[in-house]
Amino acid sequence: MRLLLINPNTTASMTEKAAIAARAVAGVGTEIIAVTSQTGPASIEGYYDGALAVPGMLRELKLRQVAGYDAVIICCFDDTGLDAARMFCDVPVVGLCEAAVATAGFIAQRFSVVTTLERSRILIDNLVQRYGMGARAKVHASDIPVLELENSSSGAIGKLRATIEQALAEDGSEAIVLGCAGMTDLARDLQLLYGVPVVDGVAAAVKQAEALVSLGLGTSKRSSYAAPLPKPFLGAMQEFAPVSSIELTNA
Repeated sequence: MRLLLINPNTTASMTEKAAIAARAVAGVGTEIIAVTSQTGPASIEGYYDGALAVPGMLRELKLRQVAGYDAVIICCFDDTGLDAARMFCDVPVVGLCEAAVATAGFIAQRFSVVTTLERSRILIDNLVQRYGMGARAKVHASDIPVLELENSSSGAIGKLRATIEQALAEDGSEAIVLGCAGMTDLARDLQLLYGVPVVDGVAAAVKQAEALVSLGLGTSKRSSYAAPLPKPFLGAMQEFAPVSSIELTNA
């Protein structure tokens, strides 16, 4: 199967890091096609960045539709543009946060999500509530700008460890979820260090996507995720205007 992993920010080194993590857990016969958005912010920290990252992410979906993919992974823990992508795609579309908290729920009654900045903590806390895990999870911010995770001399790892230790002590957590795609390369070492399961959203999303494809399940096109209705889009958004199935057939 072919899994399309889209980084909705424009930092290629993050895409490469996520691709390595994805390929490390992918099953035999699974191809990871990793792409970086060419339009939008260098990192996604809060609602404003997320909103401006969505068009670039949708463009990558559209560009690669002809080549074909069996499922999509949106490689940002904010689940940036997840619902919009599901309206665009018939195949499964998996977000890191949803996959990670679902995975943590299988192995722990209580768990802590450790993310980057406070503005991201609030956004992710809202997602955790939406995904039905609010009573079982608490979200912590490490005061780490996302791009500092790409700099080994930034002190980000020390801040992350301190926040994990605080979460384990305060929450009584049985597992840790890493709440940023830029942390994906740290999961195994942190699991060994703290002796509790550490869930990486990239790895969790890959296995969830593989499972959905293997089960022959795609995104429902009834109601919520029905294809967008054809209508004019103006200005810079013209290229995103939905077209009818008849127009696609005649193209």
